[in-house]
Amino acid sequence: MELNKKNHTVVIIGPSMRFLSGISYVTLLLSNSLADYFVVTALLFRNMLPKKLFPGYKRVGENLADCGYRSDITVAEILDWYNPFTWIEGSKYLLKGDVIIFQWWTSSVAHMYLILALLNVRKKPIIIEFHEIVDPMEYGFFILRLYSKIMGTLIRRLATYYIVHSEVDRQLISSHYEIDINRVRVIPIGIFDQYKKMNKSLAKDHLGISESNIVLFFGLIRPYKGVKYLVEAFEGLPPDRIRNSRLLIVGEAWEDQELYALVAKSPVASQITLIDRYIGDSEIPFYFSAADALVMPYTRASQSGVAHIGMEFGIPIIATRVGGLEESLGKYNGTRFINPMDSDELARMIDDTIVNKKSFKPPEDLRWDVIAGQWRDLINGLPKR
Repeated sequence: MELNKKNHTVVIIGPSMRFLSGISYVTLLLSNSLADYFVVTALLFRNMLPKKLFPGYKRVGENLADCGYRSDITVAEILDWYNPFTWIEGSKYLLKGDVIIFQWWTSSVAHMYLILALLNVRKKPIIIEFHEIVDPMEYGFFILRLYSKIMGTLIRRLATYYIVHSEVDRQLISSHYEIDINRVRVIPIGIFDQYKKMNKSLAKDHLGISESNIVLFFGLIRPYKGVKYLVEAFEGLPPDRIRNSRLLIVGEAWEDQELYALVAKSPVASQITLIDRYIGDSEIPFYFSAADALVMPYTRASQSGVAHIGMEFGIPIIATRVGGLEESLGKYNGTRFINPMDSDELARMIDDTIVNKKSFKPPEDLRWDVIAGQWRDLINGLPKR
């Protein structure tokens, strides 16, 4: 299938900015970058779950993003998790498309994706981009794990190609769902470059921080993010360093409510700030401009949108050797890797990083124009239908 610029349509299906998350940004940024080559339609979820079941339901629908879809992209925010009539309406956009891209991160949308794939009556190529193979919370429940396995297997058999973000995930998805590995391609996520950098002193003043050293954890707080190991590591810094440092833990605590008690009981609680809420685009530059180190002590992971913000700001990143993180962040000269769940090693790495402050340039091959070029080549090489 030879697709020429602006002569064919790519339909990208994913979450809208109402349920703001890293996947929402990827859907938007990929749509905007592919619009340089193709006519793009963004077919988006208006309601993804019964609202009260979404841990961050209080912020659903708030205008927290400063970026938006290009004016030449057709945006159809019409899909409802529970309403089959909206799926049928969405299928009209599939009929106009030449290639369909599903954004996959949770099995909660599997039934909708399956129906949309079946409504693809013209059998246009389907590409599934995986952000998670199995969601950690789903994997903890047998029924959800079984549902994910069954529904995931059904829909994946309807796809032409599968996109993952690391070779680790390529091997994992091939074995987990028995997919021909030759149909799985690695295309990384581009850097989140929509934010404006600012002066570090001004950022610290805005946040009311007087300490010289700022250690940042940012993003959804869930048990597998390993924040407790970060708190333990911060407590293990030399006393003089602790007095002149601040640990910022910033993000919604979904399942990790024990973190409150952990911070409150910490002997260095006065030097730890816990901000339990979603941080919108207007505030993100303050935290990342102020930070001297971004710490990602995850115990498991595929990718991290937070890391893609940190790279754009040139911050040193301390990350664990888990999942695809080592592969994806290995391109960034500012990354230092540690073993997961090792608070002592993490403490030593934090100490060295904030003592020897440096900034770094983001990798050019993770710019969205480069990423879009890889997608373009894949799409152009699809078999004719």
